[in-house]
Amino acid sequence: MEHTNTTKWPILKYDGSELFEMDDEIAAEFPLTLKLDGEEFATIVCSPSDLQELVIGFLASEGVIRTAGQVKSLIIHEDTGFAYVGLEHKSSMGIEHYTKRVIGSCCGKSRQFYFHNDRQTAKTVMTRTRITPEQCIRLILELQDSSADFRSTGGVHNAAIGTARGLLIVRTDIGRHNALDKLFGYCLLHRLRTSDKVIAFSGRLSSEVVLKAAKIGCGILLSKSAPTDLALRLADDLGITCVGFIRGGEMNVYTHRERIDFGNGLTAGN
Repeated sequence: MEHTNTTKWPILKYDGSELFEMDDEIAAEFPLTLKLDGEEFATIVCSPSDLQELVIGFLASEGVIRTAGQVKSLIIHEDTGFAYVGLEHKSSMGIEHYTKRVIGSCCGKSRQFYFHNDRQTAKTVMTRTRITPEQCIRLILELQDSSADFRSTGGVHNAAIGTARGLLIVRTDIGRHNALDKLFGYCLLHRLRTSDKVIAFSGRLSSEVVLKAAKIGCGILLSKSAPTDLALRLADDLGITCVGFIRGGEMNVYTHRERIDFGNGLTAGN
C-alpha cells in the first residue's frame, strides 16, 4: 500500500493576535531511486503516490520506452525507496546520455540530457479537437475542486487529463513534472487515446510542461497560471494550444487559437 501525500507536523500558530499549538498538514517529499536493468538511473523526488504510473511515465518521457509493454518487470520497495525496472529489450540509447542524476521536485536536469531526449520524444501534435472558453474555465475549476491535498497543504501541483466535457483522471505531486509523468504513465498503462484530450494544469506553463504535453500527445494545455516565452515558442512549433491565466471568468489564449471556439460572433485568427 502506498504512502499518503501528506503528513502531520506540530507547529506554533500565530493568527495575528494569539499563539497556539496545533498539528499542521504538510506535503510529503519522497526520494525514489530507479534501478534500470541493475544500474542506477535516476532519483526522483516526488509525492509517494501512484508510483507505478510515475515510473512508467518518467521512462517514456525520457525516451527509454515507448509503451508500457516494454517494461518486463517493475518492483517498487517503498520502505527503502527503490524501484527496480527490467526492460524487455535494452535501451538503444547509449549510457553516456543517461548520467546518474537527481530529478528534484523543482525540476533539476542537465541541459545536455534535456535537449537530447526531447528531440527524440516530443512530436508535433495534430488534433482537430476544439473547446469553448466556458469549458476551459469549467475544467480549471474542476481541477481546483478535485485536490484535497492542495487544500490541506498548499504544497502540491495538480494535473489532469480529460475532454472538453470533463476531467477523466487527476494526479497530484510536489513536482509539476512528476504530476504530468503520472498522467503519462496512466495513459500508457490504460492505452488511453490522447490526441482528442485536454490537459488541465495548476502550475506555470514552462517549457518542460509544454514538452511533456507534446510527449503525452495532447494538443490543448490549460492553466490558471502564466507561461514563459520559451514555452510559447515550443508550443507554437509543436502544435499545442496554450491557454493561461484562466481565472475569474477570463483567460489568455497564447498559441494555436484556432482550437478555441468563441462562438457568439467572436472570431480569432490562426
